[in-house]
Amino acid sequence: MDSHAGFHSLRDEAAASLPVRGDLPAWLRGSLIRNGPGAFSFPDGGEVDHWFDGLAMLYRFTFDPGDKAGSVTDGDGDAVHYRNRFLRTDAYEAATSGAFEGGFATGETTLRSRLATFLTDPYDNANIVAERVGDAYVALTESPRGVRFDPDTLEATGYADRDGDAPSGQLSCAHFKRDPATGALVTVDTEFGRTSRYHVTAWTADGDRRHVGSVETDRPAYMHSFALTPRYVVLTEFPLRLDPRRFLKPGRQPPFIEQFEWEPERGTRIVVLDRTTGDVVAEPTAAPVFGFHHVNAFERDGGTEVVFDLETVPDATAIDSLYLENVRAGEMGAIVGRVDRFTLDLGAATGADRYDGAGEADRDGAAVSREALYDGGTALPTASPARWCREHRYVYAMGMEAPVTEWARRVVKLDAESGTAETFDAGGDYFGEPIFVPAPDGEREDEGVVLTVALDVDADRSRLLVLDGETFAERARATLPHAVPFDFHGRYFPELRAATEG
Repeated sequence: MDSHAGFHSLRDEAAASLPVRGDLPAWLRGSLIRNGPGAFSFPDGGEVDHWFDGLAMLYRFTFDPGDKAGSVTDGDGDAVHYRNRFLRTDAYEAATSGAFEGGFATGETTLRSRLATFLTDPYDNANIVAERVGDAYVALTESPRGVRFDPDTLEATGYADRDGDAPSGQLSCAHFKRDPATGALVTVDTEFGRTSRYHVTAWTADGDRRHVGSVETDRPAYMHSFALTPRYVVLTEFPLRLDPRRFLKPGRQPPFIEQFEWEPERGTRIVVLDRTTGDVVAEPTAAPVFGFHHVNAFERDGGTEVVFDLETVPDATAIDSLYLENVRAGEMGAIVGRVDRFTLDLGAATGADRYDGAGEADRDGAAVSREALYDGGTALPTASPARWCREHRYVYAMGMEAPVTEWARRVVKLDAESGTAETFDAGGDYFGEPIFVPAPDGEREDEGVVLTVALDVDADRSRLLVLDGETFAERARATLPHAVPFDFHGRYFPELRAATEG
């Protein structure tokens, strides 16, 4: 079945100038590049099993307020230049030629074979997010192999591997974190071994890569993202763990993600690593929880207190909820998240403790507290890039309701200060990740626009919606030439201006 709204395969690749209904702010002149699974089925009749394994497709929306010539109607009003393209990688070529062997949650193989592949030819279906690394634009997934692409044409142009002397691993956090004050781009890789390690590295603004520090672990956890402050990298080692000895077992075994085991008795180890020295300054253990996305992090009281917002779900069944047979049947209740705020009082802690089920405090002094900022149901939360590594007030997310039988019917603006939330649900049936773009000279944190893609099922079209950041009301919309499958993440690049299209 490949016809469920939002979980269908998109075959078309288009380049068009889309007329805008409404008005765009004059300062909005960059590009939103989104990434996600564009196709779930292949020409030979095969298909992937999981949402996370769809073939990567990039989408570019370039804003050019005042451009009348690009309009496909009568030339009145603004235009948005649009293009979408499959990321033609080894995984894409294998899938379209009938040789696809599997991915994150699709296909059985030996773990020893999978590890050998990680080491020699990392998986390149980079369908999660796009990022700028130095001067290069790179599509990313949970393999330490990024795929370079031309930001104008979206064509794949090669690989962005972990070059240099800094250590790497076989898995990577798909989300890099950028420090806007320094331009540094930080990532975390997992290296499997007799003693496994998380390696923290950073690219400078010029694209040079250096080692920040490493953390040992006996059973590596599945981590999709992490938190960053001006002084610290914060790893949340959820109790979804993998025993590296599994790589030595003979015979065919289930897909890679199914090798991770839920071990709630371990709790959630939170590791705080100093970005300058590479030392672990605290590692308290909180109650067991699972999550994909850290919203943002910041420091208080001279760096002795670290605060980070994380979207959490009770356990790792959220991954099972996203198998295509489940989402197409409306059985996706486990993906509904809530935005929690974790506060770490670093104190004098240097050691670790194991979770004993009785509380959330480390015996060495680094207390960790957790409070719900919003429990009304969320997915894919984001914050303003102008507030990264600084205290933020607003969080934007897809709005989900439990029990979930359908995709997000709204987007939500959360106010962490007042505890209130505003919603928007017009212009489509289902909504994707909201991205906040700050006004260059804005004085208020929410002065800017929110960009989200909505799917109109009856019209069989998707729309780009531009919402006012302060009022959360629609300011403009542009209708795409097709219906876009539910994707993952976007980045707004102000430097990517209008170029030749078509």
